[in-house]
Amino acid sequence: MSAHGNGNLVAGSEAEVVAMRSTDELARLTDSFRPELLAHCYRMLCSVHDAEDQVQETMLRAWRSYGDFEGRASLRTWLYRIATNACLRALETRSRRPLPSGLGGPGGDPDAPPEAALSDVPWLQPIPDAMFAAPAADPAVTVTSRASMRLALIAALQYLPARQRAVLLLRDVLGWRAAEVAETLGTTTAAVNSTLHRARAQLEQVSPAEDEVYEPADPAQRALLDRYASAFENADIPALMQLLRDDATLEMPPQPMWFTGRDTIGRFFAANVLRAPGQTRLLATAANGQPALATYWRGDDGYFHPHGVQVLTLARDSVARIVSFNDADLIATFGLPLVLPAVDAEPR
Repeated sequence: MSAHGNGNLVAGSEAEVVAMRSTDELARLTDSFRPELLAHCYRMLCSVHDAEDQVQETMLRAWRSYGDFEGRASLRTWLYRIATNACLRALETRSRRPLPSGLGGPGGDPDAPPEAALSDVPWLQPIPDAMFAAPAADPAVTVTSRASMRLALIAALQYLPARQRAVLLLRDVLGWRAAEVAETLGTTTAAVNSTLHRARAQLEQVSPAEDEVYEPADPAQRALLDRYASAFENADIPALMQLLRDDATLEMPPQPMWFTGRDTIGRFFAANVLRAPGQTRLLATAANGQPALATYWRGDDGYFHPHGVQVLTLARDSVARIVSFNDADLIATFGLPLVLPAVDAEPR
């Protein structure tokens, strides 16, 4: 082999080492941004799995173009720009992800069997707090992050066109300047301001007014959650109804029907869900910055098997909203046990 050939080999090896160092450096610098990028992609796409895909796409694109990163903006801003445009491309081929309340008004006979699941609807999915809640020195940052992930807001965002959604999130959630958003989306500052005005107006029309947001760790809220779980596991309909607000709502995707009103919800639970004590187990978790309960049902083998995740909206002393995502696969997404032993079957 010629000296020239050996020289090429050496140069190639050096190039590979430099590339490896760049890749390692990028991974080290970007890993800390993954949780907040996942939250951003989730707000855009309303699906944990789609959001994870776009975060991976973001990291891949960042790795490919890292050599061109000039540092005019911060690394965080650069990554958000890549992620936002990746989500916008993804939304070109995706339809709105609703909750049942986004398909029509409440209705149905609460004493009748539930309507058939709509498997062809791309339902909104909950996201575990553990996936996006990065430790923050300022508690106010944590509160703001949770508030921007609440189900009511995520569902309302679905009514906005993709670019309006992006502008609203970049300006009102991330606090970017209009010029930064314009550069990200390849448009003008005037266009960004106009889009933001329309997005805010539309969001105000479709977003329901919510009560004060309480912290999940608040002792009164934890006690309320425990009382709800106990009533549910014991199939204690009267106790459960005492915990519901008069105008409480119940949604159960993928079932399209939904109910409003404490008495109506109580009738549905009594007729179709809570027929005997000891048939369910609930494990406390957190989703979308809200308290949540993973639901397990007792099988013929005596063990408790996954059923789904209930995300609760708690008022000061009552339950205002129950969104029961009846999807057993969510248990794995939340990192919870795939089966609970029969020996733990005693109700609370």
